[in-house]
Amino acid sequence: MGIGELDREAHVPEETGAGTAPRTLAEALRARGDEGLSALLRARPDLLNPVPNDLTQLATRAGTRGSVVRALERLDRFALQTAEALAVAPDPAPYPVLLALFTGAEGDPEIEAALPGAVALLREQALVWGEDDRLRLVRTARELLAPSAQHPSPTGLGPTVAEATAGMSPGRVQEILATAGLAATHDPVSAVAALTGLFTDRSRMGALLDGAPPEALAVLDRLVWGPPYGEVTANPAPPVSWLRDRGLLLPVSPRTMVLPREVALHLRGGRAHRAPEPVAPPVAAVRDYRPQVVDAAAAGQAHAALATVEDLLKSWEQGGPQVLRAGGMSVRDLKRTAAALDVTEQLAAFWLELCFGAGLLASDGEADERYAPTPAYDDWLDLPPAERWARLVSSWLVATRTAGLVGGQDAKGRTVAALGPDLDRAPAPEVRHRVLELLATLPPGAAVDPETLFARLRWERPLRGAAAGGPPRPVGGAGAGGAGAGGAVGSDGSGPGAPDDLRSRLARWTLAEAELLGLTGRGALASPARALLNLPLAEAAPAGDHGGGVELSVAAGRAATLLAPLLPEAVDHVLLQADLTAVAPGPLQRPLADALAVLADVESKGGATVYRFTPGSVRRALDSGRSASELRDFLTAHSRTPLPQPLGYLIDDVARRHGHLRIGAASAYVRCDDDAVLGEILADRRSAALGLRRLAPTVLAAQTDPTSLLEGLRAMGYAPAAESAEGDVLITRADAYRTPARRVPVPVTEGPPAPDATLLGAAVKAIRAGDRAATAVKKEPAAPVAAGDLPRTSAAETLATVQAAALTGSAVWIGYVNAEGAASQRVIAPVRVEGGFVTGYDHTADGMRTYPLHRITGVAELADDQL
Repeated sequence: MGIGELDREAHVPEETGAGTAPRTLAEALRARGDEGLSALLRARPDLLNPVPNDLTQLATRAGTRGSVVRALERLDRFALQTAEALAVAPDPAPYPVLLALFTGAEGDPEIEAALPGAVALLREQALVWGEDDRLRLVRTARELLAPSAQHPSPTGLGPTVAEATAGMSPGRVQEILATAGLAATHDPVSAVAALTGLFTDRSRMGALLDGAPPEALAVLDRLVWGPPYGEVTANPAPPVSWLRDRGLLLPVSPRTMVLPREVALHLRGGRAHRAPEPVAPPVAAVRDYRPQVVDAAAAGQAHAALATVEDLLKSWEQGGPQVLRAGGMSVRDLKRTAAALDVTEQLAAFWLELCFGAGLLASDGEADERYAPTPAYDDWLDLPPAERWARLVSSWLVATRTAGLVGGQDAKGRTVAALGPDLDRAPAPEVRHRVLELLATLPPGAAVDPETLFARLRWERPLRGAAAGGPPRPVGGAGAGGAGAGGAVGSDGSGPGAPDDLRSRLARWTLAEAELLGLTGRGALASPARALLNLPLAEAAPAGDHGGGVELSVAAGRAATLLAPLLPEAVDHVLLQADLTAVAPGPLQRPLADALAVLADVESKGGATVYRFTPGSVRRALDSGRSASELRDFLTAHSRTPLPQPLGYLIDDVARRHGHLRIGAASAYVRCDDDAVLGEILADRRSAALGLRRLAPTVLAAQTDPTSLLEGLRAMGYAPAAESAEGDVLITRADAYRTPARRVPVPVTEGPPAPDATLLGAAVKAIRAGDRAATAVKKEPAAPVAAGDLPRTSAAETLATVQAAALTGSAVWIGYVNAEGAASQRVIAPVRVEGGFVTGYDHTADGMRTYPLHRITGVAELADDQL
């Protein structure tokens, strides 16, 4: 659309009579109340950036291509079908004509009930304007939705007779009239009108088709619902020739014919859409459970989610995998993580992204960059389990990072890496909220049928899944067949791949992830999830009802309160067994779990966790600074069973040998009071790689660093201890490596955020004030002023006029040039004039302002006080 066309659509006449029908979109907006303008700006927040100066500018901006596309993408299927019907209707279209495009001659109570709401929605969003007797679709929307050869309409309709014959010779048009049995005319315009009149007259059109060959009717049947274009051979078959000669098919190129819109509408019975969908498809349940069963299952999943996150981050406490140069982690590291968690790679990617989105995991920023837990992870561990869960699900609900994309291909054909930079999808939070809200419309305990849920989402946002169709199908000639597919996938939601659009995939991932997180149990929404969405707990809430918009943090606190009694209570004891294992009959309290994780290795998980004591795990506890007696006392104090004799022997045996060898920095050295042990080490061929040599009977020097020497001797079966430069044993505590403090990843927004009530109120007020200033009627100046120019008056006239206005309390129109040289026109009500300045209420800025008199180019009185 050109600038001139926008100006014509948004142009405001000098005067609009009260009670008259609007002649432009700007006039229609001017007739709205403040609530109507607020509704428009709320539905289309892109119109607020920046705030328009007046309603003319708002109307112009509402007709731009980018803004109209965004508005169309957010329409539901029936509203979009209504806009598509208006795009193929006459402009303007009376409401009965629009209704007939949906119902034909038969009528449909559902459509008749739903259509006023769809028109009201389009009118509210400034996509349609005018009264019901003259409905006009915004020009840009008509250009986007009207049928064309390059962009087929989802209605399947083609061009009108007038459009299809625009390039046809007058003689050819007269031939069509003669063949169709119409009288010849004197000009092409009347000829096209006569042909159009024939195709729109049901009785005459019916008589014409009654004489058509059956094969010709079959050709029309293949084209009637679209696409309307068909390929023909150089020598069309007789049925195609019969249709072409009578204008029922019109040529658009030497090999392509099109079915005119008027003919298609007659064959369809006047309907623009094959399957109008005035009512949203219901979300159905497949099975009902008791709400208590759902909550218990969800709580079990929530507990498992917390355990998985802790296991993942605990395994990376000494530093995780390296960060790829392009960002993210390698496929090999993802496989290792999945194997460690005993899950699939896709699930491992989900847990990684969940931790990253919650700020619990980040890269350390070092030269050899690695992933590691953040300091926020320690704070998170100190929270009660229910609050830890609430933190996770709250971050998941608003995150735009989408783990389901991991492993797929990006636009350049590269594999998308977990924790990489290409995982943000702006619609993800909206889809997650909407999926949970639709689950909440079912009765408590009802498990959703996923296919009905996906169908509902596609109805609500059909354009997000649109895809282009195929080429024109053959309609006749040698070898012509009737099969073919084509057209555009639009509001009908048909066509290959429509269920696999991004929103449908996001919905599938949301259902799976909600189950993993414990927001749902057995496919039904749990009570904590209802609280997180601020929905009623006893009964389903209407879709989109947020109960006043309570902040997410407050709702998360309520959800945590509901979940807390459902989670298993932490225990403070274990059961020691003679096979060197300990059984934890439930989740352990934090201090006990941390201490036991150092002393033993986890062997299996489930309802009860099994820990196994090994020489390596006991040595790990001794390295942390505990003595053998302290380990015995710890186990005795926290076990409901006596300390088994084999476990006591293991602790004593490892402790007796622990620290017998001492390793320090020379580069490294080994010292031992027993020179026979050092001789044994030197004689062992496995020590050759360490580069050992005897410096003294009790000291060996090594050519490797102390850490490698420790690991090498431990691999040989010894139990050395590290020592400091002063000869003291170094205690290796289980302190974890942490990254520097990191900010939580910021979600990527799609367009401007929704404005709040304060911003909407201020914006409407400013637009109204600017519009009053722009449309205020001024008295004619002594010297004529060109359109768009600032008023010009002498300094004396300016001073006298503003002083008089200050005395009478009236408003004046001024031209003003600021210090940067920017010129503007304003309507002010002067209050005080002194010291070379005029102070008054500026209706354009909606506030008190002070202007230097020497910067006022001129002043004019208003004809009427319209303010």
